Amino acid sequence: MTDCSKDVINGLPDNLLCQILSNLSTKEAALTSLLSKRWRYLFALVPNLDFDNVSSLHPETVMEDQTSFIDFVDRVLKLRGKDHVGKFSLKCGDGIEDEDVFPWISNVLRHGVSDLALHVSPRLVYWLPSKLFASKTLVRLKIGPEDGPRIKLRNVSLTKLKTLIIDSVVFAEGEIGFTKLLSGCPVLEELGLRNLAWDYWDSCTVSSKILKRLTLCCAQCDENPKSVLFDIPNVVYLEYSDNIAHKYPKGNFDSLVEARINIRMTNDQKANVRYVSDGDEETEMVGNATDLLMGICNVKTLYLSYDTLETLNFCCEVIPVFYNLTHLTIESNPEVGWDSLPDLLKSCPNLETLVFQGLLHKATNRCGDVCLCLGLEKSLSSLSQCPVKFLTILKFGEAYHDDDGDLNVEMEKIKHFLKKIPNLEQLIIYYNSPIDNDLAEVSSQLQMLTEVASLKCKIKVISDNISFSSIVPISSSMNSGLLL
Repeated sequence: MTDCSKDVINGLPDNLLCQILSNLSTKEAALTSLLSKRWRYLFALVPNLDFDNVSSLHPETVMEDQTSFIDFVDRVLKLRGKDHVGKFSLKCGDGIEDEDVFPWISNVLRHGVSDLALHVSPRLVYWLPSKLFASKTLVRLKIGPEDGPRIKLRNVSLTKLKTLIIDSVVFAEGEIGFTKLLSGCPVLEELGLRNLAWDYWDSCTVSSKILKRLTLCCAQCDENPKSVLFDIPNVVYLEYSDNIAHKYPKGNFDSLVEARINIRMTNDQKANVRYVSDGDEETEMVGNATDLLMGICNVKTLYLSYDTLETLNFCCEVIPVFYNLTHLTIESNPEVGWDSLPDLLKSCPNLETLVFQGLLHKATNRCGDVCLCLGLEKSLSSLSQCPVKFLTILKFGEAYHDDDGDLNVEMEKIKHFLKKIPNLEQLIIYYNSPIDNDLAEVSSQLQMLTEVASLKCKIKVISDNISFSSIVPISSSMNSGLLL
């Protein structure tokens, strides 16, 4: 018979207990020191350290909490002595100064840290120490938040680094500094740079034969880069956000599978093209995205922001054919038209899944029969030739929930899709309304639809509202019985 009173946990070896404690924050792990003498210092020996004082701060005790936090981190690092550090995660807000943070970083670097994540307020820690970019042991480095400490990248030597994610970065030497970063990380496979300030650069070249994932999101500014070149033949995932460049030299995206593109015009350029467009005048392109699209045309999954839709309308000579594209997501905005969408859909002959993040957009006479926002309908339909089988509508009714007119506009667009897309097998509408009857109303309107292009289409209305059924099956003349 098994002895149920036996203390199984205390019978485990120290190294296994440390691995278990590594799944907790260091603060939570420290509470186990109250269990017994054996547990008193065990928490400080875990290979992974996670310090977070932001979520636990109370406004009335900020100074006291910060002082206690500093003492706690100092104590844990002192107890560890010379033990190896596997992962060090630090998240701290105002009140933690560089004179506190720098010794902690130096400590874990000396002890061979391989995974370092820093989330530090920029108010008192503005520049991080340069020694951070000369580690011989770091495999993963993440620095944030978005408006966090700035990084001056001069000399970089991170010989083992495979993942680098920085949410705010300033290159002290412009493009030269960027080149130094890539050359100083010879085995880098994932690079994420957000809020990148390169508004004073003439051009940029992203060249790496090793990279597999690239996120390059540039800060908003009033300038357009002259030239942006991508030579990243092994990248499978690309996220690119920037003002449109004047030129995109022929790039290399041979392995690209998924891309998220947000190319935008400056505010002045947007105001100018919208003014000219409303007057039906010809506009001069401020940049040319054609070569960028040509480079990524082998992609299988593509996300386009509403800024990109507008930019393609005014800054693209021709949309190339995306033969491999099977999944397309379109973001909508009430201030931006769908003018470029008809040509885009015609250029996706094998598209299977189409997702709309919102349906409200600026009404124009240039979006053809993709919608009927101005009551225009053509005999030759880009939708009637659309091969899409799965259509998803996100954020239905979310933009203007109190405006019944806008809700009716969205419903009419959905009905139009059902009437035109011939191969549609499934339509899913995400409608997170707080009112239960809203979902029933959408269901009722779709049930009354008699003219459809696909008799096999199944429709679902889904809501996260816990007071209503998460899935509302809809029966219609297009189906027999309930659709599940």
